[in-house]
Amino acid sequence: MADGETRKRYRAITSAYYRGAVGALLVYDVTRHVTFENVERWLKELRDHTDANIVVMLVGNKADLRHLRAVSTEDARTFAERENTFFMETSALESLNVENAFTEVLTQIYHVVSKKALEIGDDPAALPKGQTINVGSRDDVSAVKKSGCCSA
Repeated sequence: MADGETRKRYRAITSAYYRGAVGALLVYDVTRHVTFENVERWLKELRDHTDANIVVMLVGNKADLRHLRAVSTEDARTFAERENTFFMETSALESLNVENAFTEVLTQIYHVVSKKALEIGDDPAALPKGQTINVGSRDDVSAVKKSGCCSA
């Protein structure tokens, strides 16, 4: 298969894979600097194929391996701030922050979706047109109560 054809197929697959994504966790290994170096490329690909409002969290895993650390927390945090992503370090081995990472991404997704809903709600043209229902006066309501709903 020609190289151009391979790239075209890859783009089609990635577009389908990313379509509709509202959140992502980009995970690197704190003990392997090359995995951190690849994050920039993955982030670019993610942003090329998704909505601008996607919630992205950079996750440094294996934080328990302090003696083997190759990526400093400061470097990762600086990168995350520069790229406007959230950041957290985790340890799957020690169950440190793993659940928190997912919870935080879901919370931020909820905020983005809620904000979009409010923005749509603020636009009167976007609201569905309803029908006005006249409920009548209090006297009318009292008359219905007295006669009962199901009396013959």
